[in-house]
Amino acid sequence: MSRVVSIARTWIGTPYVHQASARGAGTDCLGLVRGVWRELYGAEPQAVPPYTQDWAEPQGDEVLHAAADRHLTRLTASCPMRPGDLLLFRMREGSIAKHLGLVGRIGAVPTFIHAYSGHGVLESPLSTPWMRRIAARFRFPETISEEG
Repeated sequence: MSRVVSIARTWIGTPYVHQASARGAGTDCLGLVRGVWRELYGAEPQAVPPYTQDWAEPQGDEVLHAAADRHLTRLTASCPMRPGDLLLFRMREGSIAKHLGLVGRIGAVPTFIHAYSGHGVLESPLSTPWMRRIAARFRFPETISEEG
């Protein structure tokens, strides 16, 4: 099993708390990814400034996309999806990407792990409606060498 998935699953059940990143106490979708990063690498690659729940939507700024491009490896559509891949979602067509999740399982019934407002951290089916919302896929740097 992917180390990223193993770590992310330890966060399942953590309540949703905007801007938090504390396993068992509270997190949002970015906080979950930050927590996985800390367990993989130690310190986070950059300080996270305060952010609103609209994720710079009024300004049209692709804040999450830019950060993922800085710190993770972007995958092309031709690269097969793997457990542990980071998914960046657009919640509405034409809007900025403002939700994150980690692929939990691939195959006939794919899943992803994410922190979702009103639900906390859970592993959800990566259903067709969610698949349509994927704006980009990334991998954590150390997982690239596992490809093959």
